[in-house]
Amino acid sequence: MTKSIESSAMAPARRPFSRLLRHGDEVDFSKSLPEAYRTLNVWQASDGARPWFRRMLGFAGPGFLVAVGYMDPGNWGTDLAGGSQFGYVLLWVILASNLMAMLLQVLCARLGIVTGRDLAQSCRELYSRPTTIALWLLCEIAIIACDLAELIGAAVALNLLLGIPLIWGVLITGLDVLLLLMLVKVGFRWLEAIVIALVTTIGVCFAYNIFLAQPDWGAAASGAFIPSMPATAALLISLGILGATVMPHNLYLHSSIVQTRNYGRSRDELKSAIGHNTVDTIVALGAAFFVNAAILVLAASVFWSAGIQVNELQQAHQLLAPALGGAAATLFAVALLCSGQSSTITGTLAGQIVMEGFLKIRIAPWLRRLITRMIAIVPALLIISATGGRDTVQLLVMSQVVLSMQLPFAIFPLMTMTSSKRLMGEFANPLIVKILGYGVCGLISALNVYLLWKTIGPLWVGVIASLMVAFAAWVRFGYRPPPQPVEHPVA
Repeated sequence: MTKSIESSAMAPARRPFSRLLRHGDEVDFSKSLPEAYRTLNVWQASDGARPWFRRMLGFAGPGFLVAVGYMDPGNWGTDLAGGSQFGYVLLWVILASNLMAMLLQVLCARLGIVTGRDLAQSCRELYSRPTTIALWLLCEIAIIACDLAELIGAAVALNLLLGIPLIWGVLITGLDVLLLLMLVKVGFRWLEAIVIALVTTIGVCFAYNIFLAQPDWGAAASGAFIPSMPATAALLISLGILGATVMPHNLYLHSSIVQTRNYGRSRDELKSAIGHNTVDTIVALGAAFFVNAAILVLAASVFWSAGIQVNELQQAHQLLAPALGGAAATLFAVALLCSGQSSTITGTLAGQIVMEGFLKIRIAPWLRRLITRMIAIVPALLIISATGGRDTVQLLVMSQVVLSMQLPFAIFPLMTMTSSKRLMGEFANPLIVKILGYGVCGLISALNVYLLWKTIGPLWVGVIASLMVAFAAWVRFGYRPPPQPVEHPVA
């Protein structure tokens, strides 16, 4: 099939379109993110004379590219809503979600390192064509929901800082990310450096605001370690926090970008790569936890203590100025801009990885990125035009609930693959990891079903479940894959 496509692309009648395919024809679909695949040399276990810290620096970076998705504007929406409505009591949800995220992201890194395939490629190779298409569509829905939050957050930040209208802010955010992604051609390290700089800026801004807010640390500690669910409305926000923390597209992203490192394939070298990436992931997501917790703590100490429920990002910015001073409000907007910008960079990369991995599309890299950007920009423009930019926090919360709904369709395949000895060999999940991983999958699925039951009623839940069962039965017993074309040798 691939050869026939390439032959038709070379025909004179299709020469104009072949210009778009020319770079794509060079793509090796066995390589994830081929323009950056194994472009960074790293210290390995065989370089025992080199200090561990020096070896660690070679692997550090992918975890922080993933971590920006855990502090994106979607997290701001859920954390501001949770802190302003319920104070400190939902901090335990952030902590639990972050621990789940660490487990799943470590497994993603392990899958990419051991198999040399990202999660999307592995799904395409393991499952039937209809299942692959269904998983791709669900992942695209998750990416749209996530990008919607990121674009709106960055647009709001530009509006707060520079007075730029929201629609123009969405367009600016969507276009400048394409310029930043050109750094992949210069070197993946430059892209990682820019993202880490943006993440550091976010951390500094919130550290200053928390210092000014003087929160109740005793109540914060109690909220972090004593689980409670004060009201039914808190469940919606909790699921939003979960969806904003454990993001489906981040799983695909992480399994790909760990392969930008050029490590060996021996047992010791794979073990070393897994260990270093595990440290990178835990440190980066630990930093993301403190940013998320800081947003909720800031909302609880400034807004909840004053009896104010925050419904818009603009409202939070306006209320911070009289409470903590103009500098605090400005730093809030700067951090929001850095959050939206950094997360749109990684979101665009994830869109490219998902499209290439699931669909095996051969188009030029710039066109792939333009398509993934347009998939997000168009819905964001439509929603901002329809709402006028109002109720941004509620919109962000709902977008993160959509992400939570998509999670089971990414984490169950991840657990299946990383538990397979045929795929992973000796690096397959041990029993304790299987118990924890499938326990997380079951918990997330059960919470999503409960939320659907409460919001749309048992009838529609039954309809959705019936459609899913019917689709699974058709794939298992009714679907017949098309015959593979016979390839003739080329003279």
